[in-house]
Amino acid sequence: MALTAEEETIVKTVHDFVEKQVKPVVRELEHANTYPEELIETMKEIGIFGLAIPEPYGFGAVSMPCYVQVAEELARGWMSLAGAMGGHTVVSKLLLLFGTEEQKQKYLPRMATGELRATMALTEPGGGSDLQAMRTVARRDGDDYVINGSKTWISNARRSDLVALMCKTDPDAQPAHKGVSILLVEKVPGFDVSRDLPKLGYKGVESCELNFTDARVPVSSLLGDDEGRGFAQMMKGLEVGRLQVAARATGVARAAFEDALRYSQERESFGKPIWQHQSVGNMLADMGTKLYAARSLLLSAAEKFDAGQRCDMEAGMAKLFASETAMQIALDAVRVHGGYGYSTEYDVERYFRDAPLMIVGEGTNEIQRNVIAKQLVARGGLDI
Repeated sequence: MALTAEEETIVKTVHDFVEKQVKPVVRELEHANTYPEELIETMKEIGIFGLAIPEPYGFGAVSMPCYVQVAEELARGWMSLAGAMGGHTVVSKLLLLFGTEEQKQKYLPRMATGELRATMALTEPGGGSDLQAMRTVARRDGDDYVINGSKTWISNARRSDLVALMCKTDPDAQPAHKGVSILLVEKVPGFDVSRDLPKLGYKGVESCELNFTDARVPVSSLLGDDEGRGFAQMMKGLEVGRLQVAARATGVARAAFEDALRYSQERESFGKPIWQHQSVGNMLADMGTKLYAARSLLLSAAEKFDAGQRCDMEAGMAKLFASETAMQIALDAVRVHGGYGYSTEYDVERYFRDAPLMIVGEGTNEIQRNVIAKQLVARGGLDI
């Protein structure tokens, strides 16, 4: 699906932002693990935090193909910047799809400008990708819910003032997912961001542990009108999340490929540019082909999402293939650069550290394969 002229301008604006403002500073910020305050402020000005929020709550939502290309461009410059808007967009979609009108009016206008940042809290220390095994519980007490439990690996938790918390409002429900709800939790007493987790990559943007100890929120914090719908709601939200992670992976893969292609033309050995050596040339050919395939999967899944069709399998395929491709291309970029690929003076070592996050984030690739296999059986194969 072709982008509108306005959408093409948005993607180009983000591309130029990456070239002029991100690339000159990213190495220093990333190695120092510094939160990119100025870059985030520019992202707010560009309107990146409101790309999924339509009028009258925001300035107008873009298509999903446009959104994933914006995320790809950001990740091409620095994957952490795309991560800074990932959970925010999922929460935007959750509110739009399932929120009450009061909830939309309360949160979406401020989320569109970036004044209010949002994130989602799913993963627990003992649960990982097994969301139905969660132990965080919100019990009804009069006009409040009282929340107890813990979450981990929650991105942007310190700088987000709204958390879409996945928890059990009926711990005894069978099957377990029937007892799951989403609460829209602000920073209230009993809600503590306990620590930032040290990471291999994905620097600059925090990933935190959250603890809830008798944290009280009003009943109106329940996403939508009914308890027990949180699991299905979040699965729809994760279609957006997985497309976003696939876009991040594609951006990292693209950056690694572009750096390797450029370096292979500049670096000479045995009297000729190294791309002319068959071993390097073949590697570049494979890298380019895999990148093209990953991007095609991403855009195809994004178009299906916009068509209103179920796309959990397609989003899972895009996330699976793009993330594995990003890891392989990042490693091959190190190989093309030789010893310089291992140096912190070049960007390829950062791509190699950032790429694994997309393999384990937003549902591990092992989980993605389970989802894809079940859908292939349920649908009777591929509709191609």
